[in-house]
Amino acid sequence: MVTISDVAKLAHVSKMTVSRVINHPEQVSDDLKKLVYDAMEKLNYVPNYAARALVSNRTQVIKFLILEEMDTTEPYYMNLLAGIAKELDRNYYSFQLVTRKSMDIGQCDGMIATGVRSYDYDTILKEFSKPIILFGQSDRGYDFIDVDNEKGMRLTTRHVVSLGFEKIYFFGIDLQEPFMSARLKGYLDTVNSYGLPNYLYRMKNSSRVAERNAKEILSNWKEKCAFVCASDRIALGVIRAAQSLQLQIPDQVAVTGFDGVFLDRISSPHITTIRQPVVEMGEACARMLLKKIQEDGKSQGHRFFEPELLVRPSTVHV
Repeated sequence: MVTISDVAKLAHVSKMTVSRVINHPEQVSDDLKKLVYDAMEKLNYVPNYAARALVSNRTQVIKFLILEEMDTTEPYYMNLLAGIAKELDRNYYSFQLVTRKSMDIGQCDGMIATGVRSYDYDTILKEFSKPIILFGQSDRGYDFIDVDNEKGMRLTTRHVVSLGFEKIYFFGIDLQEPFMSARLKGYLDTVNSYGLPNYLYRMKNSSRVAERNAKEILSNWKEKCAFVCASDRIALGVIRAAQSLQLQIPDQVAVTGFDGVFLDRISSPHITTIRQPVVEMGEACARMLLKKIQEDGKSQGHRFFEPELLVRPSTVHV
């Protein structure tokens, strides 16, 4: 049976160092952690986390709370879940997927919450006593991970302006939340900087709703225009509307989305979008939460990931 002494010997470190890597990885350099983890993997050594959990009064369980409709976000969350699971697995943690109704079932060491809305802060979040990290921008003092929403929308808006479009519609999600306010600001600041008018529409994050709204606008089409959309799902609806009216994409109507995790590639034409590194963001959420647990709930702040503009045939011929 492989022991901690065997791991220390192979890694050429002390047993105390191996123990620290296992129990307090935040106190150890990345190079040293890699050295010990490699030795553990070669020896197929698995720490006794059940015993550790009993001693430290921990469960080795993290909850992932989803507070929005899964049917409008499922491709996005598959990538997020993969990232969270990957990082938790590295640290010998399991995770439990919960909703509003099931979040109190079972014990955990902490929670990652997504889809949080303003009314959730004084109800669900206020009642949760363990460390928590939000996936999604917050203005309430909670630690969070998100993409730079404002910068992402500036990138798409500048892109269509550079293509000569002067009539640019903003199709946003009808939510008064920080991430949506940031995307709206990115659009408004950009069109204002070019001296262009703004055209604002808010709607449910639904391709059918977006298609209906876009048809109303495009049914009397007279000049080329662009739509910068707050999600790929909304962009997909705009593309369907333009195609149903036999308008040429991208020459007469250009369309951009936001997310870049699945729908942008199944659309025809493929959608120019902002790619969010969702898998990496999921890993960062788990990493931040585990560090917060190790540090007894100490605030971790927030991190914005860089958005990436992916140019596709919905705006240019490629």
